Amino acid sequence: MDKVGETTLEIDLSALEHNFRYLKSKLLPETKFLAVVKAFAYGSDMVAIAKKMETLGVDYFAVAYVKEGVLLRDAGIMSPILVLHPQPVNFGELIDRCLEPSLYSQKILKQFLKTAHQKKQKDYPVHLKFNTGLNRLGFWETDAEHISAQLAGRNEIKIKSIFSHLAASEDLTEKEFSQMQIKTFEKISAELNQKLGYSPFRHMLNTSGIINYPKAQFEMVRSGIGLYGYGNDAKEDQNLKPVATLKTIISQIHKIEPGETVGYNRAFASEDHRISATLPIGHADGIGRQYGKGKAHVTIHGKKAPIIGNVCMDMIMVDVTDIDCQEGDEVLVFGENASAEQFATLANTISYEILTAISQRVKRTYKDT
Repeated sequence: MDKVGETTLEIDLSALEHNFRYLKSKLLPETKFLAVVKAFAYGSDMVAIAKKMETLGVDYFAVAYVKEGVLLRDAGIMSPILVLHPQPVNFGELIDRCLEPSLYSQKILKQFLKTAHQKKQKDYPVHLKFNTGLNRLGFWETDAEHISAQLAGRNEIKIKSIFSHLAASEDLTEKEFSQMQIKTFEKISAELNQKLGYSPFRHMLNTSGIINYPKAQFEMVRSGIGLYGYGNDAKEDQNLKPVATLKTIISQIHKIEPGETVGYNRAFASEDHRISATLPIGHADGIGRQYGKGKAHVTIHGKKAPIIGNVCMDMIMVDVTDIDCQEGDEVLVFGENASAEQFATLANTISYEILTAISQRVKRTYKDT
């Protein structure tokens, strides 16, 4: 096994391409594909992911905030970028960088119209978010008339798409609720089209929606976690390839005597002779304290090494008593053979959290075979 030399997040762009093509195979040829690259592309590298996706012909990108969209524009990304949760204070910069806002309330619509007017815009592309049951962001079903009234006689903006978000697309026990959301969205879009006099394209499905509700793909779908190798289902995970592999090394090996303790607050007390390895990764790198005290493990030479004691800011200690290893040897935290979902489950959380938690101080490397 090659030695990585330091804590490293390896980003496999060929795995990204595999995942994109697999998800595309679930869609009609004409269905547009939006790649969600918010949160540094789910903890990987937003720019590297976006550049690869552009070469693959993705139709749209989505970010959470304006500054994420600015980062992509500064890197030369030219594709349309939907900003899912823009704040009014950033509307001017959003327009200057040709980003497309999600407008999700009467107040936000009014404020964006004001900014667009001040900047002398005409038919600026915007997207309307409707709440159909997630109850997070979005216009209400009854807001269609108010929206059309606000836009009557004005030409500063043009509704490019309308969209919503399924609340439990991965949970088939909630199929009835998801179908209700889809029907509600269809009703909203039909009413809004009638009032606007034109038909913006529609999108509602996330990764699990693409897999479980393909008949509701409308004109575009949005995928985040699926692109990065996780399908919210063990069976679907087999069809996808993890894009990110987190590796580190053994900095030092200690022999622990019976009765000795390891780490802060003496959280691990040895009952017999043990051997521990200290690794240069901690909660400042994204491995939270919830993974300590034996809950999670890393892999060294194909064997599990439990995390012992409390996770430190910059280090963790693991039990290597039964593993033949040396200082400098490579350690796998998560990746293709030990997925982020499996690692996260050990601490009762999800792949999204561990992936997006990986600190920007962790070195990124890339492969594209």
